[in-house]
Amino acid sequence: MGYDELLNKLASEISALPEKDKIQALNKCKATLHGISPFKDEPTDCVLWVPADQVEANDYNPNSVAPPEMKLLELSIEEDGYTQPIVAWGKNDYYEVVDGFHRNRVGKECANVKKRVHGYLPITLINNDRQDKSDRIAATIRHNRARGKHQVSAMSDIILELSRRNWSDAKIGRELGMEPDEVLRLKQITGLAELFADSDFSMAWEGE
Repeated sequence: MGYDELLNKLASEISALPEKDKIQALNKCKATLHGISPFKDEPTDCVLWVPADQVEANDYNPNSVAPPEMKLLELSIEEDGYTQPIVAWGKNDYYEVVDGFHRNRVGKECANVKKRVHGYLPITLINNDRQDKSDRIAATIRHNRARGKHQVSAMSDIILELSRRNWSDAKIGRELGMEPDEVLRLKQITGLAELFADSDFSMAWEGE
């Protein structure tokens, strides 16, 4: 049997399945082909569609999109479709967003998009060695910084979190693409807030 005949037979059998089973079958086909692909180390080689309620936002993303940009993203996905998948880390039937927090929101909150994608979201999974939360945090920061988007206050909290996880300044700088003085400056911002967190001076400072 030739390639074309084999593919046509497979497509015919899958197309006859109910929608949910069809999506599962297509995901399995993609995952199987991804396993033998010359590009199997590249996450974009395999984009899967998973139920939106199995995709959860992370609790550490320092990126922020203003309302006009959020509306533009919603319009872009409505008009052009999902041209970029949500980058996620998966375990069993749970997927944590690494990059694509706002694409995740659009797929859940925009009625037109949600209906069009049948309540599913497109995801691509980061490499399996990103099991530790610190590694996933670093991956999120790298995605954000590559686009030049992050909030200083939230970034300082991230630096504190990684420091508490025993990451050295050198490792933080290397993994997040920061110069040593930037790491130090962000640590000082958070350190100052913690230093005066329980004092009356802190309240006066925040009110300025």
